[in-house]
Amino acid sequence: MSDRDLNWKYVDESVVETDAVAKARQQSLELGIEPVSPAVGAQLGVIAAAARAESIIEIGTGVGVSGLWMLQTVRSAMLTSIDTENEYQQHAREHFADAGIAPARVRLIAGRASEVLPRMNESSYDVVFVDADAPSVIEYAEHGLRLAKPGGSVLVARALWKGRVADPARRDDAATAFRELIAELAASPAVATAVSPAGDGLLQIVKLGA
Repeated sequence: MSDRDLNWKYVDESVVETDAVAKARQQSLELGIEPVSPAVGAQLGVIAAAARAESIIEIGTGVGVSGLWMLQTVRSAMLTSIDTENEYQQHAREHFADAGIAPARVRLIAGRASEVLPRMNESSYDVVFVDADAPSVIEYAEHGLRLAKPGGSVLVARALWKGRVADPARRDDAATAFRELIAELAASPAVATAVSPAGDGLLQIVKLGA
């Protein structure tokens, strides 16, 4: 195992997840859903807490792993979460309840993000988290920047896409979309960006403005 792999393994294993997150993670794996890694989950929680987020929108509910990380670190935040799978959202609702999160703090919307997002109010969210349909990541990031408040964050999971984004020879739709998005954002004066290599990568975007 390389030093880099050891670093990633150490960072993931150093994270202590709550019982609720651990239970949701286990169910994700049983259902064949790939949740965010513990290290990425911890980063989501830290960013949401640092932003003192009051409003969060998430594309890709799964069974609630990422939502739990953010809601447990910002105890007054409201989460809107979108997923095409109503069954997964029902599991997520149960995990939120088990974690003691009041139902009024969570709004789950079953539907396609491409159809739901245009109806959401712009400049209304402190944090936008994207973890769905990797080939559509550019479209989702554009929506995220529209929905984020000035100074808000758009966070995109799996930004290194199975190690393929760093290899220009990899030209599948997802890897190409992530490369194009990262390059476009790096050249934009409207945002500040960074890519964390934790897990499968977390693209962090801050919408600059007054």
